[in-house]
Amino acid sequence: MKEIFGNLLGLKASQIRRLENLSRRRVPPQDIISHELCRDLCALSAETSRQIGLLIDRSGRIVQILMGEVDRIVIPDLKDYRLAPDRLRGLRCIHTHLNETPLTQDDLTDLALLRLDLMAVVTMTGSGEPALIHWAHILPGANESSPYQIMDPIPPFRPEIDCLSLIQALEAELARKKTDTGGQAGAERALLVSVFTGPRKDAVDSLDELEELTRTANISIIDTVLQQRKKANPRFLMGSGKLDELSIMALHRGATLIIFDQELNPSQIRSIADRTEIKVIDRTQLILDIFAQRAQTREGKLQVELAQLKYILPRLVTKDTAMSRLTGGIGGRGPGETRLEISRRRARDRIRRLEQAVATVQKNRSQQRSRRSKKGLPIISIIGYTNAGKSTLLNQLTHSRVLAENKLFATLDPSSRRLRFPRDIEVIITDTVGFIRDLPKELMAAFRATLEELENADLLLHIIDISNPRHPDQIRSVETILDELNLCSIPMIRVLNKMDRVNPEIRKGLIRRLDGIAVSALNRSTLKPLSEKMEAAVEHLYGNTA
Repeated sequence: MKEIFGNLLGLKASQIRRLENLSRRRVPPQDIISHELCRDLCALSAETSRQIGLLIDRSGRIVQILMGEVDRIVIPDLKDYRLAPDRLRGLRCIHTHLNETPLTQDDLTDLALLRLDLMAVVTMTGSGEPALIHWAHILPGANESSPYQIMDPIPPFRPEIDCLSLIQALEAELARKKTDTGGQAGAERALLVSVFTGPRKDAVDSLDELEELTRTANISIIDTVLQQRKKANPRFLMGSGKLDELSIMALHRGATLIIFDQELNPSQIRSIADRTEIKVIDRTQLILDIFAQRAQTREGKLQVELAQLKYILPRLVTKDTAMSRLTGGIGGRGPGETRLEISRRRARDRIRRLEQAVATVQKNRSQQRSRRSKKGLPIISIIGYTNAGKSTLLNQLTHSRVLAENKLFATLDPSSRRLRFPRDIEVIITDTVGFIRDLPKELMAAFRATLEELENADLLLHIIDISNPRHPDQIRSVETILDELNLCSIPMIRVLNKMDRVNPEIRKGLIRRLDGIAVSALNRSTLKPLSEKMEAAVEHLYGNTA
């Protein structure tokens, strides 16, 4: 017997048996629905005063019967029928209307959102006879606001439209559209979303930064969406209708990923995952993914994995009902433990092991710092917003070759080099991971061993990209993090980088206002004033020590 989805209360045993008999029927591949099946479906729908639907696969097999109410029908979770940007679901839905109302907006939304092969409604006469079959299908390349085509209704006694050929032609067009828009096998294509309640300018700046992060992660950006609300929806962040529109847009344009600029709490992740077929992540997850891609040393990899697990653990949810099946045996604590519980337990066990490993890293770093202290070498730490030019400056000052790229978080693992000033003063200069606004607290905790390098610094060089119009906000973000780390008492020099990209008059104003030294890290000849000030600061510190 096929599964009957919906409320069967109030149905007679004979009516349930007739539903079961319907499920054994097959539909010819060229038909939307056979004439006989259409007639029997309408008769049973009129008798029960409910809408009745069928989900039919491409072989003409009825895979599920849907039992609705007088004015609506609900389609169940279709998780077993996976999607791809150039594929339809592999199912068509046909259901009755108890009057002569054609396709509703809900029908069309389900068609687009679930990416069904087609959606059809059989309207009925007052006597319970089928009147017309109204139907529609996805239209590749159409506007996202109406990504479907409503076809002319057809009589129930002539339901032949050559369904299979139509569906194959639609999928061929979807594949062509994907190729035209640059889709590549395995490449992620993202839709970026920001739902904000504050000033629009702040939201736009944050979304611009999210675009940079997305490109750093090697993800193609399809489009960006901004929505302003008086109050964020506690369940979906945005309204449920807007979320449906977003899901349709993502599916229609071949997106494989939706990235929210705002951090999603565990319940929002669960609610959104239950409503959309597209993978959804937030800004924090994206940053963690970038860190995972770029960590090179064992220490960095340990810290990134720890941060990821701490973030993911409370968000371990699944749409797959198979995850709730009871399991036992190897890897299971007992016959009453679910797969999801096993995943959580394993994550907690892994977190404990990683915390022990990171503690060992911290101990080793502490020993390294002790050895440096015994040598009496001053330590200068380079800090700043990500992609401000820290690694480039380190390379120019020390004639080294630390990786420097025009990407966010090019440096994750700290690099230390020796630097000798003209007056024969030697120091250790250290490059650190770049800061970012709203740095995830999981990263702050996991990278404590790295950030502890700053605690032993005698001098901080705060690198500021003055060519970036958002540099005032970036300065605030860096100094807020320094305050949280209790590092504000360490002497600091502001280095105004990328001076060559700023108008000379504006540059002079910034030097006065920010009390900094302007340089171009790409041009060694501009670094002399900075070297002199660093040397003077170190001599001053030695004098104070003496």
